[in-house]
Amino acid sequence: MASGIVHRLRCCHMRVLITEVAAPTTVRRTVAFAEAVFEGRQTIEGIEAVRVTAPEEAPEIWGRGGIPLFVDPEAAVRKAIRPQVIVDAIMAKRNTGTDRSQASLVIGVGPGFRAGASVHAVVESNRGHNLGRVLWEGEAEQDTGKPAPVGGYTEERVLRAPQKGLFKALLGIGDSVSAGEVVGQVDSAPLRAEIRGILRGLLKDGIQVVEGMKVGDIDPRGEREYCYVISDKARAIAGGVLEAILHSLKDLDLA
Repeated sequence: MASGIVHRLRCCHMRVLITEVAAPTTVRRTVAFAEAVFEGRQTIEGIEAVRVTAPEEAPEIWGRGGIPLFVDPEAAVRKAIRPQVIVDAIMAKRNTGTDRSQASLVIGVGPGFRAGASVHAVVESNRGHNLGRVLWEGEAEQDTGKPAPVGGYTEERVLRAPQKGLFKALLGIGDSVSAGEVVGQVDSAPLRAEIRGILRGLLKDGIQVVEGMKVGDIDPRGEREYCYVISDKARAIAGGVLEAILHSLKDLDLA
């Protein structure tokens, strides 16, 4: 979701930076700028994010149309760069410390934020009629705990760790899988697909996981190209974030 937002804002010529954790647990890695944490850089639909270590590096990356990415879980870099807008798209289902005093406009994505209190605006992240809607009062819909249906499948399309341990993939994103096929393993325990489809997402090798944690995503529609483009859901949420920013332009200095 966060990468979809970043991509949309950069396409609109806004200077954007990303802060990430040291070991992102992103599943849809082919369309996640978080992959730059491991690889140093990541390009999504023509826009590149580059891992940097100092605020002074950001202007050069912006100057060539890119996005600086910092491994900075506390977002401490904001004190040096002083952004006009902060978007909390951690998707933790709760507020992990974001406050509207941190920038002229603070936007929370999904549940855990209250517009007009902890943040200025909330963007709805739950699939349905209100997906991408901007709220200036109140909260987003509560997390249902159930994956949204894709091709008629919900929980069956999600790959979850069978136990606690170290994850290792045996197939790659974009590969076809059959029901019952072993996709990866957690320590010695096999991870099996429940349905037939295309592996749309898979956790990075070497990540420590806990039992029941999401480690992969199977797309039953069988369209391999969907693995490499931003999802409809991410684009809808990104549209909501863009709307909130444009609505607040009179109070911002985004030049």
